[in-house]
Amino acid sequence: MNHRIIPLEAGLYLVATPIGTARDITLRALDILASCDLIVAEDTRTARKLMDIHGIPLNGRQMIAYHDHSTEAQVAGIVKLISEGKSVACVSEAGTPMVADPGFELGRAVIAAGANVTAAPGASAVLTALTVGGLPTDKFMFVGFLPATKSQRQTDIASLRDIPATLVFYESPKRIKEMLVDLADVLGGDREAAVCRELTKKFEEVSRGPLRDLVAEYADRTVKGELVVLVGRAGAAEVDEMDVETALKKAMETMRVKDAATAVAGALGLPKRQVYQIALDLQKAGE
Repeated sequence: MNHRIIPLEAGLYLVATPIGTARDITLRALDILASCDLIVAEDTRTARKLMDIHGIPLNGRQMIAYHDHSTEAQVAGIVKLISEGKSVACVSEAGTPMVADPGFELGRAVIAAGANVTAAPGASAVLTALTVGGLPTDKFMFVGFLPATKSQRQTDIASLRDIPATLVFYESPKRIKEMLVDLADVLGGDREAAVCRELTKKFEEVSRGPLRDLVAEYADRTVKGELVVLVGRAGAAEVDEMDVETALKKAMETMRVKDAATAVAGALGLPKRQVYQIALDLQKAGE
């Protein structure tokens, strides 16, 4: 028994839970889960299993589901309980609530009601990946999941081209190959990156290297597990007009002129207006 019953004030407690290894949970998180009046969980089965592992009984307390599809009425009901003096622990399926996980709307609603919101910090896939990825951590930007469609994904990647920070993405095993290809096409194959898979779990794996090498490594792989992708910041590069035209022609095979210009401008670090004009000239010449 690694927990104890402690007095909790009314409010919302955002409790970080392990992203893999069940023992990666803080003693304070266990105390809160053992002591709170109500538990709201993204996945009640996962939360129940975690509590069983650590010997925390419900003792008649309620555990309810709270996820991205929860209604305003459900949120209002939780806020009402807090206003009546209840302490509520919020846990996502894994990691820290509100970091690409549910919790934001509930947190805002509790704050708007003038009640207390506090965090029990702990496991986070973002910080864990940055720790082992081998890329600079002095500045980083958490992007989360990119769009599912190729054109929008490339457009979003292009908008991140010149951000002077390590980029952190989440991705599903089903889309990792396409994502890496788009990252290399838009940002350049020389950009340093890392793919972190199954962090803190038995089959943890970190692949590091230029994007072109990671594209090749994952081309024929069947991938399973949770993935965090890190991409290093851009370096300075000289680009001539022939490079721009070549990149635009390739991009315009699958993208609209405007989207192609945005993607190429981001990849080459050039003003979007300049690249768009070159794209229009190419389109006119091909008519």
